[in-house]
Amino acid sequence: MTTTRTLGRSGIEVSALGMGCWAIGGPLWGEDGQPYGWGEVDDEESIRTVHAALDHGITLFDTSSNYGAGHSERVLGRALAGRRDSAVIASKFGFTVEERTRLATGEDSSAAYAISCLDGILGRLGTDHLDLYQLHLGHLPVDQALDLVETLEDLVAQGRIRAYGWSTDDAARAAAFAKAGAHCAAVQYDTSVLNDNAAMVDVLAAWNLAGLNRGPLAMGLLTGKYHGAVGALGNDDVRGKNPEWLRWFTAGVPTPEWAARVDRVREALTADGRTLTQGALGWLLARSPHNLPIPGCRTVAQAEENFAPLARTPLPADAFAEVESLLADLRG
Repeated sequence: MTTTRTLGRSGIEVSALGMGCWAIGGPLWGEDGQPYGWGEVDDEESIRTVHAALDHGITLFDTSSNYGAGHSERVLGRALAGRRDSAVIASKFGFTVEERTRLATGEDSSAAYAISCLDGILGRLGTDHLDLYQLHLGHLPVDQALDLVETLEDLVAQGRIRAYGWSTDDAARAAAFAKAGAHCAAVQYDTSVLNDNAAMVDVLAAWNLAGLNRGPLAMGLLTGKYHGAVGALGNDDVRGKNPEWLRWFTAGVPTPEWAARVDRVREALTADGRTLTQGALGWLLARSPHNLPIPGCRTVAQAEENFAPLARTPLPADAFAEVESLLADLRG
């Protein structure tokens, strides 16, 4: 049976792992030619991937209005047609896009945009409500984020969303948002066995928030698939022409220092028969009972590995302790 967890103080029960839907959005480009997607995708394979996740008991699906300029939501909506009641859908607002040209055009943190963006999200998904609505602008000043709380609470009261949260890596921001809003239930933050965030783990416990783990596989580095120069990623993939915030890859191949850290913990993560991917997900489940890793998938094979039974259970205590010992000098 699939392990389940609660989506923070919303009380919504979800699978302990969720499916990240950034990759199934396909290409997205910045005005400067920077790719913000994961390259071309096969929509029919993406739909089969969502179905495979559902068949493994996965109920949490995380997307965003800017993933593929809305294409991720359209594909997810098609995949969940007739199965909406089996899914808990999370999406995000804050970045603006032009859907026709797949262009990222900027940011909008206004309450008016939060409402109009939700209109678009619900239309693309083909649903009348969103389970979790997340502010996507991680470095927005706290006062500007708090200005959105009244609007988000109104959307809950209207039944258009069930809960809301903030996608931010800053623990103080997350705590301020949780304190201000009764229906703030989650924070989405970048974390993995290579990138712990102890301050955020403390906030999750203090405010009973779900922690949706963005980047649980370090954008593919923790799969081991990309070690070495073989299989370098293309220029239409965010990892192939990576922006400055993406440290795991350099010019389409793993950054050597981070690849070395993966090799350091590989044996401990796979000691009980898990694959490296499954061990990395199990580490996050062991790190906090509030964590909800959301690995991205765009093929059925990836879904089969990410959501296999071992991947859905916490790493054993002895293996978790071994990983921590191996990385102790790097934690800082």
